[in-house]
Amino acid sequence: MAISFLLDGERVDLDRLDPTGSVLDYLRYACQRTGTKEGCAEGDCGACTVLVGELSADGARVAWRALNACIQFLPMLHGKALMTVESLSTAGEPNALQACMAANGSSQCGFCTPGFVMSLHGRAIGACGSDLPLADVVAGNLCRCTGYGPILEAGEQVARLEQDDGALVEALAKIASEGASGEWQGRRWFVPRSIDELCALLEIYPQATLVAGATDVGLWVTKGLRELATVIFIGGVAGLDVIEETEEALVLGANVRHADAHPLLARLHPDLGELWRRFAALQVRNAGTIGGNIANGSPIGDGPPALIALGAELTLRSASGRRTIALEDFFVDYGKQDLRPGEFVETVTIPRPAGDAVIAMSKLSRRFDSDISAVCGAFVLTLEQGIVTGARVAFGGMAATPRRASACEAALVGKPFAMETMVAAGKALADDFSPLSDVRGSAGYRLEVAANLLVRLYLREQGKAVSVLDLESIDG
Repeated sequence: MAISFLLDGERVDLDRLDPTGSVLDYLRYACQRTGTKEGCAEGDCGACTVLVGELSADGARVAWRALNACIQFLPMLHGKALMTVESLSTAGEPNALQACMAANGSSQCGFCTPGFVMSLHGRAIGACGSDLPLADVVAGNLCRCTGYGPILEAGEQVARLEQDDGALVEALAKIASEGASGEWQGRRWFVPRSIDELCALLEIYPQATLVAGATDVGLWVTKGLRELATVIFIGGVAGLDVIEETEEALVLGANVRHADAHPLLARLHPDLGELWRRFAALQVRNAGTIGGNIANGSPIGDGPPALIALGAELTLRSASGRRTIALEDFFVDYGKQDLRPGEFVETVTIPRPAGDAVIAMSKLSRRFDSDISAVCGAFVLTLEQGIVTGARVAFGGMAATPRRASACEAALVGKPFAMETMVAAGKALADDFSPLSDVRGSAGYRLEVAANLLVRLYLREQGKAVSVLDLESIDG
């Protein structure tokens, strides 16, 4: 069964396709749309930025997102609309944003320009993330000529553009609910539309690779050159995008994208909001999902330490039913998670923290934006009359999996909330972790800054602002 999508409003049907062929390669080689550039091939530079639209939940409009075409696989376009930099001109004439970029001298070598144009165009038409500060919208677009000033000026000057998607809504409605599947050179792929379909497929193909946003799996292919035998694309599975807010908890379906989760998590606590703001760039947050960041089991995923510290639980689903486990128990060992054959992550339940809880969550990385964590620490403390009566401390980047720091917690509980206690708890981290040295930081660096995060938490509670950039200078 062919995949179907809309390119500039025209329906495209493809029935012979490599399931891990990128949208970027399709545009450049099959469509000769060479405005979309290949820079990093890992979703980091933004030169390949395109806009992908899908029907909103109420079916009344097209919700656009800026995405990296280099790590989007072709079947992920099924039931969606696609817009490239070539889509913006009319009769060969540039649109207002493109004209402004040219008039402002916003393009130097020009290689990154199409990607910037697409990110700024998405902002101008109200795409996901358009309410963010302009610098955040283009944080995932790199200009190697350092011409950011004129680019940002163009974005400010053309901040809003009209977008008539009436015809697209009707066309998408005809293809959005249809599933798709196929085989290419002995490799199978499926695009299910319901949880029951997904369960049935995983009963037959329990070793299949599940792909939601491809922000991780995409690199398996572009950098690792892996061939995936069976791929199930779950991004359009109804029911995995559930969002429920109650007085007790926030429930997020596995397919909820980071960009959509960001404001919800920020309401739980400002540190969660800031952590998710630095969760890669907008294009990656528009693609990557809450469930994918957990299910891939990465020891340096930014989400799990924070969610573990908050006491999050997972609901796992299969054809046999559901089971619920604590998120901290999901990570068994490096590359190994507590997933039975045919099981997948369905929802994440995040308890609302108590109003008087002391909470701090920090990410340390070599580059502030769009970078992988060296250390990610999360702390949730309960205090009674100046005594620490409860502590949940979790770290990423310190071990083979994200996990709690039991010795550190023991050094905190029952002790006064004081500098001496935080320093002692920081020293106890050496009993919890034996981190590795790699390009992001040495083992000694990781232990030192992890301990300094505890000191930072204490100083912040005393009203003393300490930047993440100051942490290495703290004398513990």
